[in-house]
Amino acid sequence: MDGAPLNLNSSNAVQVLLLIGGLTLVPAVLFTVTGFSRILIVLGFIRTAVGTASAPPNQVLVGIALFLTIFVMAPTINTIKKDAVEPLTHHQISTTTAIKRAEEPLREFMFRQTRTQDISLFVSLAHDKAPHKRAEVPTEVLIPAFIISELKTAFQIGFLIFLPFLIIDLIVSSTLMSMGMIMLPPTFISLPFKILLFVLVDGWDLVIKALVQSFH
Repeated sequence: MDGAPLNLNSSNAVQVLLLIGGLTLVPAVLFTVTGFSRILIVLGFIRTAVGTASAPPNQVLVGIALFLTIFVMAPTINTIKKDAVEPLTHHQISTTTAIKRAEEPLREFMFRQTRTQDISLFVSLAHDKAPHKRAEVPTEVLIPAFIISELKTAFQIGFLIFLPFLIIDLIVSSTLMSMGMIMLPPTFISLPFKILLFVLVDGWDLVIKALVQSFH
C-alpha cells in the first residue's frame, strides 16, 4: 500500500535546515559578536586577583557570563526579533532579507565597542580600500577588529581589578619580611584579607556594574 504524499512547504523546510545548521554556529557567534568574551575574561581576572584558584568554579563563571551577555545584548536581540525573526516567521520577508536585517543590529553593537585603529588594522591586512563610512566596512573585517577591541578592554578592566589586591600582597609580604617570617607564604596570609576586602566593598556589585556600563 502506497503511503499518502506529504505536502511539505519548501520554504519551511529550508528554514528548518538553516536553523539546524545555525545551531552549530551558536558557540562561535556567542564568542565573536557579543560581549561574552569580555565578561568571561574579566570574571576570570577577579578570581585570579583574589587568589581563589577554583572559587567560583568555571561552570559558575560561564553561567554568570552567559546571562550577563543576554542582559547586555537584550536591546540588540529585541531589535533582531522585531525586524528579522518575526517578519520571517510570518512569511513577510525572505530568509536572505531576514539575515541582512539581523546583521545590522549586530554590526551597530560591534561598531560601538570597536576602536577605529583596530578596524584600520584589519582593513590594511585585508588590502582593502580605506572605508569612508561604516557601511563600507565588511563584516569579515569588523568581527576580528571587534574581538581584538574586546580583549584590550577586558585586559584594561583586569588591570584595574588587580591593583588593590596587589597592594594587599605587597603589604603582607613586606610585613612578613620585617618580622623575619620568610618561610611563611605571603599568599597564605593575604588571601583572607583579599576576600574580606572584596566582600566589604561589595566587589561583585562594583565589577558587574562596571562591566555592564562599559558596553554603553
